[in-house]
Amino acid sequence: MLKKIDANIRPLSTEDAAPAMELVWRVFSEFEAPEYSEEGVAEFKAFIEPSLITGKMQSDELRIWGAFDYKKIIGVIAIRPPLHIALLFVEKDYHRRGIAGRLFEKVVNDETLVCGQAHMTVNSSPYAVEIYRRMGFEATDTEQTINGIRFIPMEFLLSTK
Repeated sequence: MLKKIDANIRPLSTEDAAPAMELVWRVFSEFEAPEYSEEGVAEFKAFIEPSLITGKMQSDELRIWGAFDYKKIIGVIAIRPPLHIALLFVEKDYHRRGIAGRLFEKVVNDETLVCGQAHMTVNSSPYAVEIYRRMGFEATDTEQTINGIRFIPMEFLLSTK
């Protein structure tokens, strides 16, 4: 079993957008792009364009956290209002070491995000369905494809406190 990493997790600044999206692109290219059409790959690449991501961060359309191993960014989670995971990617060498779960926990424990929300949603790639299931998500529909992007809608029910 791989050793868990005690990653530092913090909100990303706009200066972090480019390296964060480079990580997302590397991981997507290796693990997800082979299962996508050319249209889907192009659509995803356009979505993670750093200048667009920076604009969405500045307008609060996306809130993004990064996981760091010292100064190296090793994971990213992005949340779109009201509570939808738009991106969750972890560097290949850090898979199966608890990073995705730690990023998810950071979001779930952020009262400014979850207050008043009954559930969190995600459109999971086929590759990530089992990862989300292990975190407690359940599929709400069958696989769909929009603009070449393949996904399974899933949700996580938040406990009321």
